[in-house]
Amino acid sequence: MAAASFGRIFPIAAVLALSLAGCRRAPGGAGSAAQPTKAAGRRVAAASFVGRQVCETCHAEEARRWKGSHHDLAMQPANEKTVLGNFQNVSFAHFGVTSTFFKRDGRFYARTDGPDGRLQEYPIAYTFGVYPLQQYLIAFPGGRYQALNVCWDARPVKEGGQRWFHLYPKEAVPHGDPLHWTGPFQNWNFMCAECHSTNVKKGYRPEEDRYETTFSEIDVSCEACHGPGSSHSAWGEAVRAGRAKADDADKGLALVLGDAVRASWIFDPQTGMATRSMPRTSRVEIETCGRCHARRSVVAADYAYGKPLADTHRPVFLERGLYRADGQIEDEVYEYESFLQSKMYAGSVSCSDCHNPHDLKVPVSADRVCAACHAPEKFETTAHHFHKNGSKGASCTACHMPTRNYMVVHARHDHSFRVPRPDLTVTIGTPNACNGCHRDRSSAWASEAALKWWGGKRRQEPHYGEAIHAGREVLPGAGEALARLAGDAGKPGIVRGTALTLLGGENGAPLKGLLEGALHDPDPYVRRGAI
Repeated sequence: MAAASFGRIFPIAAVLALSLAGCRRAPGGAGSAAQPTKAAGRRVAAASFVGRQVCETCHAEEARRWKGSHHDLAMQPANEKTVLGNFQNVSFAHFGVTSTFFKRDGRFYARTDGPDGRLQEYPIAYTFGVYPLQQYLIAFPGGRYQALNVCWDARPVKEGGQRWFHLYPKEAVPHGDPLHWTGPFQNWNFMCAECHSTNVKKGYRPEEDRYETTFSEIDVSCEACHGPGSSHSAWGEAVRAGRAKADDADKGLALVLGDAVRASWIFDPQTGMATRSMPRTSRVEIETCGRCHARRSVVAADYAYGKPLADTHRPVFLERGLYRADGQIEDEVYEYESFLQSKMYAGSVSCSDCHNPHDLKVPVSADRVCAACHAPEKFETTAHHFHKNGSKGASCTACHMPTRNYMVVHARHDHSFRVPRPDLTVTIGTPNACNGCHRDRSSAWASEAALKWWGGKRRQEPHYGEAIHAGREVLPGAGEALARLAGDAGKPGIVRGTALTLLGGENGAPLKGLLEGALHDPDPYVRRGAI
């Protein structure tokens, strides 16, 4: 895990959040003060952060799994144990700027171009992330910390790693550019801190243009997800003393991540797929993960644990430049918005159904995780994937979760779990997993192969990508297609909300009725799209 490296796409929401924060320069030194959350509810409002040392006295197995995870190593003080990069007086050149990494008196330094373009020596304060790359934070006046965009490739040599590289390898990023490492989009306090530490308070002081940023733990620890733990700790003490019941519903937690409904997954022998015995009743877990695993801006400083994510954050729509028209990932958008489009999400799958929430790993290989709900005897067959068993073409993730590289070396899976649609490549130009492997063949070839193998039923069904493409390109009939899509309660909320944003200047009585209904829709994306 490492900080984001956004391309030259500045979403209005992100720019608005930047201007609202007053971050012309963006300040902040890291402290350790714990502040109580302002979540609703008398007990939660009084809760404070206690630290993982308190948590692990009762939750030793969870603490063991967390230790060494990407959350544990999200941010660390720079020292001999934490710094992975080669600081043996090694130089790296990028568009005329030569940066040199070296050690002196036991400290790590980078000599590189500063905010005025001149080479200067900067001590490394913190490491940021651990794999497949590691960034380095440098302290600046006004309490700011800035992330170098010359990074260390932590992958093995055989994978092309163990080298310095620039986040924008094909582009000059001179001083004064917002993407320069001293600029606002590489500022730790504003862009990165919330998702790499626990209980972060940005502490911006606009009248002085500086930060007093604090956190209670330097990394993503227990309370980053579970919320302030003092009430839960007190509940545990009360149980041991016989003053409280062990089966108390919330156990003093700031939020309950698990679903209140005890459900099981039941296989249907006809389809070979498992379905949940009862629908999911809570989105708390998914939205807790989504706080950091989404492309989003912050609209309210006081994050409320367990409250809807949209109360404090604004996740993006399927915007041009961020997502393809059919919802596939394009720019660096993480996982949340993709997952909201998926049949898995609609079928009540949650993040922890596939990922262990403490070590973040999938318990077995990625394809074997799929087999937990998709019977291998039906899906791990040439009759399903039409490839040699054991080949990449037979892999569930290669076809349904293709990867795209971000931050140059970080391959991330698309979490929309979509069926490859090479016919859409032909009609609206969106990518497909087939040609992702068969780069020497045309999309028409892939489309014909898919038609031969799986028949034409799927492509006869309208895909929301067609309406979104029409809306983006302002094609004839786009308004009607978008209105139908926005009004289709069977489609994902993020898709319907995106359709509403594209309706733009459309008007008339039918649209008025659609918008009035959308303003009361249970999905926050639809309500936002209507606005």
